[in-house]
Amino acid sequence: MRTLLCLVDCTEEQQAAVREAASGLSVVFGRKGELEEQAYREAEVIFGWDANVKNVALQEGTQLRWVQSASSGVDSLPLGLLEARGTMLTDASGVHARSVSETAIAMMLGLARGIASGVRNQQTGVWESPPTLAEMNGSTVAIVGAGEIGREVARLARAFDMRVIAVRRSGGTMPEADVVYETSRLDEALRAADYVVNILPLTNETHHLFQAERFAAMKRSAYLINVGRGATVRTEDLVEALQRGDIAGAGLDVFEQEPLPADHPLWAMPNVIITPHNAGGLTVRNAERLVRLFISNLTAYLAGDTAGIRNVVDYSKKY
Repeated sequence: MRTLLCLVDCTEEQQAAVREAASGLSVVFGRKGELEEQAYREAEVIFGWDANVKNVALQEGTQLRWVQSASSGVDSLPLGLLEARGTMLTDASGVHARSVSETAIAMMLGLARGIASGVRNQQTGVWESPPTLAEMNGSTVAIVGAGEIGREVARLARAFDMRVIAVRRSGGTMPEADVVYETSRLDEALRAADYVVNILPLTNETHHLFQAERFAAMKRSAYLINVGRGATVRTEDLVEALQRGDIAGAGLDVFEQEPLPADHPLWAMPNVIITPHNAGGLTVRNAERLVRLFISNLTAYLAGDTAGIRNVVDYSKKY
């Protein structure tokens, strides 16, 4: 019997919808760490991820043909092993666009309007404004890695009357942006931007893309927002740039080392906002979008409609 293994927490209504779409499949729902290894060995389709997908389902003699990730970023998965086994991987690109973009905008506002320092001062009862305050309206945001999340950030930024520069590997057009640059023009975008929103996936090309020279290219009054992948930023260089005042501040949801060590200097910086990699957290609405995406892909998969399967990862690009 062909088997679908669902590792994502679903409501009863969502489970019923998955079962209805999975006609002809035996559907197994289970929490991570609570399932027998046999369920992994028999699974042709797995929705979600845990250690046993790699350790059991991807070993020789198993049935796995397709994994639907619950995450937009897949750099932490064993892409080489998945490719070698001929297993299709689809990511959750687009599912988290609203929550991640709201986090980016919140960080921009928090830094510009002094909310970050205000919250710190509130803990100690200090009545003090930051040395400088900014406004987002009339300023420029450079969105680096302008995919689905970037388009949503751009849409929200336009509501603040911001000029939007989108930086994309492929260049091209993006209706939500005022101008689109190819990645070869990244430094030009950085020099023009008051806010730089990094939403890049982690690849060989993007690893430590943001380093000392890039921070030097930015305005001293500019803010870096990283809601992409931690290792796209060289942390030591960012710390030095903040300490020297090369940039005005940073909003960081992702880090090279997670959790961020308790003694890391970023924690104590008044011009830094830190969130624990939860911009793309599985909110109720994100969960609904994720299940809808999976059901859409499952329907196409069972019909043999490969063109109808969304977000298929290109292993050569790692996204």
